[in-house]
Amino acid sequence: MTDRYRAASCQGPYGGENGFDDCGDPVRFEVARHLREPLRVCPVHLGPSLLLAEGVLWPPRITLVR
Repeated sequence: MTDRYRAASCQGPYGGENGFDDCGDPVRFEVARHLREPLRVCPVHLGPSLLLAEGVLWPPRITLVR
């Protein structure tokens, strides 16, 4: 795990785009999005981010960050 991800916090179910703050849990997954930065989320918010975040590719491209 790199220092970049070790310090990263989950971007919550929507990536902070809908006024919600980060959840604070460590990042475990990165979800690719169209014309946006990848969404970094914890296991709890992986499912909601796939369904509700803006620009998520379909089929989804998910990378394990650890």
